[in-house]
Amino acid sequence: MNAIVNDQAPIGSADEPASQPAPKPRTPKHVLKKLGTSDRAVRVAGLAAVAYLKLVRATSRITFEPQDPLEAYRAFLPGIMTMWHGQHLMAPFVPSKGFNLKVMVSRHRDGEINAIIAEKFGYGTIRASAARTPSRTIEKGGLRGFLEMKKALAEGVTVAMTADLSHAESRRAGPGIIALSRVSGRPILPIALATSRRLVLENWDRTTINLPFSRGSCIFGTPIAVPGDADEAVREEKRQELEAELNRITAIAYERVGGKDD
Repeated sequence: MNAIVNDQAPIGSADEPASQPAPKPRTPKHVLKKLGTSDRAVRVAGLAAVAYLKLVRATSRITFEPQDPLEAYRAFLPGIMTMWHGQHLMAPFVPSKGFNLKVMVSRHRDGEINAIIAEKFGYGTIRASAARTPSRTIEKGGLRGFLEMKKALAEGVTVAMTADLSHAESRRAGPGIIALSRVSGRPILPIALATSRRLVLENWDRTTINLPFSRGSCIFGTPIAVPGDADEAVREEKRQELEAELNRITAIAYERVGGKDD
């Protein structure tokens, strides 16, 4: 047991063991933080998000361009569906009936909620996080995720991932999706989504929370294929092409719902 030293005890006395700082009391903030990251809390949050997204979908009128995306893009499946990171909460609204789909979900705690959402909407998941530096690719599961997506595509399963890297530069396409298209031989399918009623968070990717009773627009862009023998210059050209196409159809999606890109 730690000794208690009062004001009269001589400092540095050889007869007294050194006092240890008392443990800091747990504040309500710390307790709430721990509760908020518990498995049960994450599960509840995930199910609440599913219920909310179903409410948004049920009360919103969403149009698609082309009107029947599955029929129009059947020749490009399996493909690599992609969108900007801030629009990912609306991903369950993308038509997916008629083909298998696996979604790349980060290995972070927040990713657990996204995994629950994907599961409840009938999607498979691939758990990985893209690394902003090559040295952290294995640590974050990026290599394993890349190989799992390549395998899924080879088995006829369409995969979905955001084009920009988490917590990196917003709306800048990363090299990973270009590499996946090159080694798999499958095209990238750009998608943009917008709703007339929304909240936009002031974070790195401008996360958009779509609100009920909205008019929505889902635009499928021009598929982009990366040649298997693409050198560094061609890969960069395709990366810029994807970036430009996502920005183009995002602007159209917002236009369709009567607003501008936030």
